[in-house]
Amino acid sequence: MSLNTPTDLYIDGKWTPAESGRTFDVENPATEEVLAAVADGGAADADRAIRAAAAAQEDWGRTAPRARSEILRRAYDLIVDRTDDLAALMTAEMGKPLAEARGEVAYAAEFFRWFSEEAVRIGGDHTATGDGKNRIVVTRVPVGPCVLVTPWNFPLAMGTRKIGPAIAAGCTMVFKPAEQTPLTALALAQILEDAGLPPGVLNVVTTSDAGLVVKPWLEGGLARKVSFTGSTEVGKLLLGQAATTVMRTSMELGGNAPFVVCADADLDRAVDGAMVAKLRNMGEACTAANRFFVHSSVANEFAEKLAARMTALTVGNGADSGVDIGPLIDKAGLEKVQTLVADAVDKGARVVAGGKPAGGAGHFYPPTVLADVSAESELMNTEIFGPVAPIVVFDDEDDVIDAANDTEWGLVGYLFTQDIDRALRLSDRMEVGMVGLNTGLVSNPAAPFGGVKQSGLGREGGRVGIDEFLEYKYLAIPRA
Repeated sequence: MSLNTPTDLYIDGKWTPAESGRTFDVENPATEEVLAAVADGGAADADRAIRAAAAAQEDWGRTAPRARSEILRRAYDLIVDRTDDLAALMTAEMGKPLAEARGEVAYAAEFFRWFSEEAVRIGGDHTATGDGKNRIVVTRVPVGPCVLVTPWNFPLAMGTRKIGPAIAAGCTMVFKPAEQTPLTALALAQILEDAGLPPGVLNVVTTSDAGLVVKPWLEGGLARKVSFTGSTEVGKLLLGQAATTVMRTSMELGGNAPFVVCADADLDRAVDGAMVAKLRNMGEACTAANRFFVHSSVANEFAEKLAARMTALTVGNGADSGVDIGPLIDKAGLEKVQTLVADAVDKGARVVAGGKPAGGAGHFYPPTVLADVSAESELMNTEIFGPVAPIVVFDDEDDVIDAANDTEWGLVGYLFTQDIDRALRLSDRMEVGMVGLNTGLVSNPAAPFGGVKQSGLGREGGRVGIDEFLEYKYLAIPRA
């Protein structure tokens, strides 16, 4: 690869093989060919990494905020300079089309720029006690060594969204990227080294067995925070492990996003929003629109317009020009989507577009629109993680809000209406952490990203993103 991507572990500023000498293969989901063999870290490597992070914490925590800011800014510039190489790497190991991969590079870089600016704006407080006898001085200090665990679907952006605020706050890190997409994470570590990040501040352990690495980090007592993005099931497991040492936790977990199209919606705008909310990253996103609730008066027209747009897309290897939709991440992901669609059809759903994989090499599934979907269908109650839009008709406002909220998750909801009173009323009633009003895109480094219920804890990005990596310290001083 043109980026000359490392394949070893990155511990204490050095590239090193796994102590066991083992490696695991990284495959291209479009061709099923092996891209590289990457170091397969284990418990001994995890121990080396967390000890390096712990040893570096005191000095790094005392580093001037401006110095931390400038490292992040240099890393931002390097990511932008290497856009084409990083995009090609992401496309190769997780499948998204090159144009979309370039978009992720820009999005990922912005987290470093944003938190480079936040690093020098960490504040505190100074006041007096009510009786006037003491001064109260409040400062913010780094929480300490952090465990960062990221998913495969946005391998660069999920890394920068966690690493950026940790660096800005003065925290050291151990980082376990997803097994399917370790190369992008290792390329990011190389960029931060090139930007001047000191040894031990960031330590990356790639592995085919997350439990061997992450569990010792959470239960060992040296790490003080865990930030995880992934499934609710795994998040609950990590919360239990983190409880043994009472660690600070940030959890960005699953979603089951409702996409509500009201009778007065601008349908062309709603279809534009649906294309983004459903098909970004081939539908493999926690923010993906999962359940489409469309008013009966516009349901047929919406379905036809959406199907026409989806049918016009080109499915293929994301590295090829003109491709709009790449492969799903692996065979298991493809089989899951196939099973969910088959279940919906068995329960009465009508296929308006797509619905049948092409077969052959690669994990491809066509953009699919389903109408007349039963509320009992399994895809209404789980993350589809594929390019499938199930449409359910509604007539009553209260009924659609009840249906939208009838889920254990609450990450994001999408609402399309031209009535401002309805927009405010329904968005207030949606049990989610984010609402896309007449838009299919809510992700932005300047916004606090996160959900409610079983979609997670804490927020990433925005002015509050750095707070997840800082503790309050209060100093009581008697007044003379």
